[in-house]
Amino acid sequence: MFKKIFFCVSIGAFNFGFGQNIDREKLDNYFKTLDKEHKVMGSFAIADHGKVIYSNAIGFSDVESKRKADFNTVYRIGSITKTFTAVLIMKAVEEKKVTLDTNLSQFFPQIKNAEKIKIEYLLNHRSGIHNFTDDDLYATYYQQAVSEEKLIDIIQKAGSDFEPGTKFSYSNSNYSLLGIILEKVYKKRYAQIIEGYIAKPLQLKYTKVGGKIDPSKNEANSYTYENGNYIKSPETDMSVPIGAGNLVSTPSELVIFMNGLTSGKLISKESLEKMRTFKDHYGFGLGEVPFMGKMGFGHNGGIDRFSSILYYFPDGEKTFAMISNQSNFDNNNISITALSAAYGKDFEIPNLAVITLSESELQQFTGTYATTKMPMKIDVFVKDKVLMAQATGQGAFPLEATSKTSFKFDTAGIVINFNPAKKELVLSQGGNTILFTKE
Repeated sequence: MFKKIFFCVSIGAFNFGFGQNIDREKLDNYFKTLDKEHKVMGSFAIADHGKVIYSNAIGFSDVESKRKADFNTVYRIGSITKTFTAVLIMKAVEEKKVTLDTNLSQFFPQIKNAEKIKIEYLLNHRSGIHNFTDDDLYATYYQQAVSEEKLIDIIQKAGSDFEPGTKFSYSNSNYSLLGIILEKVYKKRYAQIIEGYIAKPLQLKYTKVGGKIDPSKNEANSYTYENGNYIKSPETDMSVPIGAGNLVSTPSELVIFMNGLTSGKLISKESLEKMRTFKDHYGFGLGEVPFMGKMGFGHNGGIDRFSSILYYFPDGEKTFAMISNQSNFDNNNISITALSAAYGKDFEIPNLAVITLSESELQQFTGTYATTKMPMKIDVFVKDKVLMAQATGQGAFPLEATSKTSFKFDTAGIVINFNPAKKELVLSQGGNTILFTKE
């Protein structure tokens, strides 16, 4: 399923000098540790001034045939597709096929508020158009081929959430509309536009619109890992997320794409600056990414069980790209590790060892915990002999014990330390810690 990605990234603020050498051996050991514990499968690339200085691939591209991932394994990249679409729209602006002020009504007058929605509002998610992938109906058709006419009908019926231009709300609908607009103004299929304006100029071999996954062509399937087994995920039909999440690529080619974008090979520097005009931390197909006191930009993505990251930092010209096809680990942690290595900063290899506690031992932690710092509570309970936690308005997640009182949820980078005597827990995530007290 095509997942909505909330692009709100904070990957730490550190002060350290720029190192010139990357600790490849330690970085290899970091990924070996994740691989050994089945925490992630995928491919990774780090670049300095546009040149890949480190790459790695771990796990299987296809579990069923036991085919190992390699540097040329092709993965679905999800919402990083939006950066490609934004680049193409800016190219169309340069070629005077559209303007940022062109109204959506010129193409789709049937969509609510179309006469008030500018191309710019689609690019920066300020259109108010409801995100069609949020609706329950989406689960009934996402594995089926959908025509452009049907997709427009779905988006039209989903309606509007707010007055255009008044606020930011991430919506896949915006970029699907942009993908179809590109087809209209260029009179070509989206796949042909990607090929002609991005893949060919940059000599990208693997970056294209995806189709049904073919493992024999080194195309990765995606999986979950549960109870010692890999479970293959259903495939989104790639007609559904046109312009918003229908591309495939490799981390190395994503690096080449970012280098082409930032060096002026795809669009003008002026167009890139417009893409980097951030409001609510989002520009045109790009989000702000803070790290070590510097501000980078890029995008992340998720589709089926694939997840992806493409981050670029102008200061030092560092790029990190990753695409995973199975993950029970926090991508934020992987990003921090990779970027720390890129800048010559030391990093930790995680201790992934866990212990087993009896159900009676787990019961002492159960209850509802609240904090004065935010209107959120955490319910802690035992289900099938596993300690679970659930924050207000969110899904429940399992906790793994690392000691008699410490637990973790690697997928989100969460650590919870309990103090039963004081009826307290401390939640740590992303460098932040919050004290909760049992009610």
